[in-house]
Amino acid sequence: MANSNLTVVLGASPNTERYSNLAVKQLRQHGHSVVAIGVKEGKIGDVDIIREHPPLQDVETVTLYLNPQRQPEYYNYILSLKPKRIIFNPGTENDELESLASANSIESIEACTLVMLSTGQY
Repeated sequence: MANSNLTVVLGASPNTERYSNLAVKQLRQHGHSVVAIGVKEGKIGDVDIIREHPPLQDVETVTLYLNPQRQPEYYNYILSLKPKRIIFNPGTENDELESLASANSIESIEACTLVMLSTGQY
Protein backbone atom coordinates (compact mmCIF):
# COMPACT_ATOMS: atom_id res chain seq x y z
CA MET A 1 0.00 0.00 0.00
CA ALA A 2 1.96 3.02 -1.22
CA ASN A 3 0.33 6.35 -0.62
CA SER A 4 1.89 9.63 0.42
CA ASN A 5 -0.93 10.38 2.88
CA LEU A 6 -1.26 6.99 4.56
CA THR A 7 -2.36 7.18 8.18
CA VAL A 8 -2.24 4.28 10.63
CA VAL A 9 -4.85 4.57 13.38
CA LEU A 10 -3.64 2.54 16.37
CA GLY A 11 -6.41 1.70 18.80
CA ALA A 12 -9.21 1.81 16.22
CA SER A 13 -12.59 0.76 17.57
CA PRO A 14 -15.81 -0.35 15.86
CA ASN A 15 -17.68 1.49 18.66
CA THR A 16 -19.19 4.57 17.00
CA GLU A 17 -18.90 6.52 20.27
CA ARG A 18 -15.08 6.28 20.31
CA TYR A 19 -12.89 9.08 19.01
CA SER A 20 -10.79 6.58 17.05
CA ASN A 21 -13.90 5.58 15.11
CA LEU A 22 -14.71 9.20 14.31
CA ALA A 23 -11.07 9.85 13.34
CA VAL A 24 -11.10 7.02 10.78
CA LYS A 25 -14.30 8.40 9.25
CA GLN A 26 -12.96 11.97 9.16
CA LEU A 27 -9.61 10.89 7.69
CA ARG A 28 -11.43 9.06 4.90
CA GLN A 29 -13.69 12.07 4.26
CA HIS A 30 -10.54 14.19 3.89
CA GLY A 31 -9.14 11.78 1.31
CA HIS A 32 -6.55 9.96 3.42
CA SER A 33 -5.76 6.29 3.07
CA VAL A 34 -6.21 4.60 6.44
CA VAL A 35 -5.03 1.38 8.03
CA ALA A 36 -7.04 0.80 11.21
CA ILE A 37 -5.46 -1.47 13.83
CA GLY A 38 -7.43 -2.40 16.92
CA VAL A 39 -7.96 -4.96 19.62
CA LYS A 40 -11.20 -6.15 18.02
CA GLU A 41 -11.74 -6.75 14.33
CA GLY A 42 -14.60 -4.87 12.75
CA LYS A 43 -15.35 -2.18 10.24
CA ILE A 44 -15.50 1.61 10.24
CA GLY A 45 -17.20 2.78 7.08
CA ASP A 46 -15.15 1.31 4.22
CA VAL A 47 -12.14 0.53 6.43
CA ASP A 48 -11.55 -2.88 7.98
CA ILE A 49 -10.18 -2.90 11.52
CA ILE A 50 -7.39 -5.47 11.67
CA ARG A 51 -5.47 -6.95 14.60
CA GLU A 52 -2.31 -7.76 12.63
CA HIS A 53 0.68 -5.47 12.31
CA PRO A 54 1.32 -5.52 8.54
CA PRO A 55 4.51 -4.08 7.08
CA LEU A 56 3.56 -0.82 5.36
CA GLN A 57 5.40 1.63 3.14
CA ASP A 58 5.17 5.42 2.94
CA VAL A 59 3.38 5.95 6.26
CA GLU A 60 2.88 9.65 6.80
CA THR A 61 1.24 9.52 10.23
CA VAL A 62 0.58 7.15 13.10
CA THR A 63 -2.23 8.53 15.24
CA LEU A 64 -2.57 6.95 18.68
CA TYR A 65 -5.77 6.04 20.49
CA LEU A 66 -4.09 3.69 22.99
CA ASN A 67 -3.40 4.65 26.58
CA PRO A 68 0.31 4.78 27.47
CA GLN A 69 0.18 1.46 29.35
CA ARG A 70 -0.92 -0.34 26.17
CA GLN A 71 1.66 1.33 23.90
CA PRO A 72 4.94 -0.53 24.72
CA GLU A 73 3.87 -3.66 22.82
CA TYR A 74 3.56 -1.45 19.71
CA TYR A 75 6.86 0.46 20.00
CA ASN A 76 8.83 -1.75 17.60
CA TYR A 77 5.98 -1.85 15.13
CA ILE A 78 5.48 1.93 15.15
CA LEU A 79 9.20 2.54 14.65
CA SER A 80 9.35 -0.07 11.86
CA LEU A 81 6.75 1.92 9.91
CA LYS A 82 9.13 4.92 9.80
CA PRO A 83 6.26 7.44 9.89
CA LYS A 84 6.97 11.12 9.40
CA ARG A 85 5.04 11.87 12.59
CA ILE A 86 3.16 10.38 15.51
CA ILE A 87 0.10 12.16 16.83
CA PHE A 88 -0.49 11.63 20.54
CA ASN A 89 -4.20 12.28 20.97
CA PRO A 90 -5.42 13.47 24.40
CA GLY A 91 -4.78 10.75 26.98
CA THR A 92 -2.10 8.99 24.91
CA GLU A 93 0.86 11.24 25.78
CA ASN A 94 3.95 9.12 26.46
CA ASP A 95 7.42 10.57 27.11
CA GLU A 96 9.13 7.21 26.51
CA LEU A 97 7.62 6.76 23.04
CA GLU A 98 8.24 10.43 22.20
CA SER A 99 11.94 9.91 23.07
CA LEU A 100 12.12 6.79 20.89
CA ALA A 101 10.45 8.68 18.06
CA SER A 102 12.87 11.58 18.38
CA ALA A 103 15.84 9.20 18.33
CA ASN A 104 14.47 7.81 15.06
CA SER A 105 13.86 11.25 13.46
CA ILE A 106 10.08 10.96 13.83
CA GLU A 107 8.15 14.08 14.76
CA SER A 108 5.89 13.81 17.83
CA ILE A 109 2.81 15.99 18.09
CA GLU A 110 0.55 16.17 21.15
CA ALA A 111 -2.71 17.15 19.51
CA CYS A 112 -6.15 15.94 18.52
CA THR A 113 -6.44 14.41 15.06
CA LEU A 114 -10.08 15.52 14.82
CA VAL A 115 -9.22 19.15 15.61
CA MET A 116 -6.27 19.08 13.20
CA LEU A 117 -8.54 17.80 10.41
CA SER A 118 -11.31 20.32 11.10
CA THR A 119 -8.89 23.27 11.15
CA GLY A 120 -6.88 22.23 8.07
CA GLN A 121 -3.70 21.51 10.08
CA TYR A 122 -3.53 17.79 9.25
